[in-house]
Amino acid sequence: MSISNIIFILLLIAGSGLFFLNAIKIRRNILLGKNVDRSDRKSERWKIMTMVALGQKKMFFRPVPAMLHLFVYVGFVLINIEVLEMFIDGAFGTHRYLSLLNSQDFHFYNFLVGFFEVLAFFVTFGCALFLVRRNILHVKRLAMKELNGWPRTDANLILISEILLMSALFLMNAADQALQQIGSEHYFATGSFPVSKFIVPILGGMPEQSLIMIERSCWWFHIIGIMGFLNYLVVSKHLHILLAFPNVFYSNLNPKGRFTNLESVTNEVKAMLDPTSSPSPSPAGEGNNRFGAKDVFDLTWKQLMDSYSCTECGRCTSACPANQTGKLLSPRKIMMDTRDRLEEVGKNIDKNGKFTDDGKSLLGNYISAEELWACTSCNACVQECPVNIDPLGIIIDIRRFLVMEQSAAPQSLNMMSANIENNGAPWQYSPADRLNWAKE
Repeated sequence: MSISNIIFILLLIAGSGLFFLNAIKIRRNILLGKNVDRSDRKSERWKIMTMVALGQKKMFFRPVPAMLHLFVYVGFVLINIEVLEMFIDGAFGTHRYLSLLNSQDFHFYNFLVGFFEVLAFFVTFGCALFLVRRNILHVKRLAMKELNGWPRTDANLILISEILLMSALFLMNAADQALQQIGSEHYFATGSFPVSKFIVPILGGMPEQSLIMIERSCWWFHIIGIMGFLNYLVVSKHLHILLAFPNVFYSNLNPKGRFTNLESVTNEVKAMLDPTSSPSPSPAGEGNNRFGAKDVFDLTWKQLMDSYSCTECGRCTSACPANQTGKLLSPRKIMMDTRDRLEEVGKNIDKNGKFTDDGKSLLGNYISAEELWACTSCNACVQECPVNIDPLGIIIDIRRFLVMEQSAAPQSLNMMSANIENNGAPWQYSPADRLNWAKE
């Protein structure tokens, strides 16, 4: 076993181990949420996951970004077959191990090499246009203030990184083909390279050792880049690459607009109406200490998974009627704030061994009451999300806390509730006067 094989194996172990540790922390953070049962109707859940997460169904409501995303998505998934080959080569010291797939009659590996190059070109093309949309065209939903700072940098970094990785792949293949042409040892014929063949003339005339250096450098750049990308996912919005599938699988299958009832409140009402009734036990995970949600601990694990699955695409915010009329609410910001608070709580646990009160909460320090009361509960954000995130569920739960724990509903809502209690209708006049408009 050579030094390069040992270095590769150590890099693979370190990169995979670090990712595994970070994945455990993310799982722990998600499970800080209250329990909610999403184990029903499994066949329907598999169907929805296939259509929405795998098939990208909801992306195609907007065809242009959908096609660009499809280029990147399909390329990212299928090019990993070539990455698998690079891992085999790195561990065992082989070169283009999957060339064994070639037979005398059908050079299947040669076809794969050409196919992967075409995919890599479309990935590069898609990422380049995404950069243009974000930084030159300034598409409105991609230029909102909640993306200022790290979120915008994060999006640009990942796009630039993917372009660099694909460029390294093209340069590696071009050097490989140049080495094949001069009959260099170990660099045997592997068919045509439909994209990188245009780079080969630039490398023409270079010494064999220089070509080998270019090919090996690009190979290592790609491998190190993949390990870096893997561990970058856990601190980036691009964690949705992994979480989109379980997040869609555990979607809320109830009709949009059907709100859940707190069992604790239901028990109180039953007791008021019938003192002899025995209350049903609260479901697992629903505490009796707080109505609604003030912090991430009061949300469900699915709502916390939603926050980690958010792609920050802004489709929810661009469809939000409150946001369109200039109000403070942005459903995307609700999800980003929830994730930021959850990350802060996770770091608190890492530092202290358990959560130590930091005097902060999701409500107040991250999300304001003004944002929450701007929501019309129309479910447009839920309908638009390409991975079935439910910002409205978080908004409703925090509003429950404001009303039931702090009596902090807006004056207009308090007046309506008082009128319903006193007059049996939202209006401020006696039921006996309701037909006055018809007297004449």
